[in-house]
Amino acid sequence: MKPLARIHGGPDAQGAPRYDFSSNSNACGPCPQVLAAVQAADATRYPDAAYTDLRAALARFHGVAPWRVVLAGSASEFIFRITAWVKGQGSQQAPRTVCLPRHAYGDYAHAAQAWGLQSTAQPDAADLVWACEPSSPLGQAHTTWPAWLHLAADGALHNSPAAPEPLSSTVVLDSAYAPLRLGGTPSLSDAQRAKVWPLFSPNKALGLTGVRAAYAIAPFDAQPAAAQLDALAPSWVLGAHGVALLMAWTQVDAQAWLHSSLQTLRGWKQRQVQGLQALGWTVQPSDTPFFCAQPLLGVEAVALCAQLRTQGIKLRDATSFGLPGWVRLGVLPPQAQDALGAALQTTVNKGQA
Repeated sequence: MKPLARIHGGPDAQGAPRYDFSSNSNACGPCPQVLAAVQAADATRYPDAAYTDLRAALARFHGVAPWRVVLAGSASEFIFRITAWVKGQGSQQAPRTVCLPRHAYGDYAHAAQAWGLQSTAQPDAADLVWACEPSSPLGQAHTTWPAWLHLAADGALHNSPAAPEPLSSTVVLDSAYAPLRLGGTPSLSDAQRAKVWPLFSPNKALGLTGVRAAYAIAPFDAQPAAAQLDALAPSWVLGAHGVALLMAWTQVDAQAWLHSSLQTLRGWKQRQVQGLQALGWTVQPSDTPFFCAQPLLGVEAVALCAQLRTQGIKLRDATSFGLPGWVRLGVLPPQAQDALGAALQTTVNKGQA
């Protein structure tokens, strides 16, 4: 089977673009408090191999027992690790299955292909269910939840004779963009979230995507699974800089900075959306400081992205997300928006000449 192409936003073979709309990183960043912590990290020593203090800090931050904190080298690393774990829970006679969002981050499918999981569109027929909320690329709510999780909302999970076998699937809720939520409300209650695996990668919210560090919170009754996933990780899955980022993430001053940045991002987003709409673009609604948009009629998205890249402006072509003809744009400051607007107007004028 041909491996899936790995397509991402951010720097590429041409280097870092001057105006990078292709990344979902917080454009208000980097968070100064967390940047200082990362720069001060002691890279001359190994971290504590058990990450005792970090687990305790993250556990306090989320109000959970320390055993529920499963550390990861990055969200992508955890995606591959938990896919491998799900694969290992089955027998060779019964192939394991995965349910992917219709439009989603490519590593869910990459990991499934690498470990031989078969895809299904039905979450209740899957051994592994991926959810992302707010989603990427659309920045919207996730909709295809397993039926047993809906039953868990009102306590009917163990009371209804018609209920599916509880916790029959592993549900991972990619929460990378939850800290960047600008509107809307989460789909799951606290009780429902306690039954799934929320996955956090705070580097996006902090504007420090080059520091790779993440963690998941295990379901309240999944201690054996959490131990098995820890056992599947290499020693020192996080380096000193990742530890520093996650530790600083739990601090009050970092959270205060993040909260303040959201207000700035709301204003920038409104300006960016209005600017594109004024140029004839169609903009999808989103709850995040990124969104999908379609160029005005007659402008081909892939060619436009390539042309803008030569001018130091990068947009994310959404074809790999299953949205051909659309692009995903992160929200950037007004100076970058003005540069994009000027470049788009020049492109349109050339096309009409």
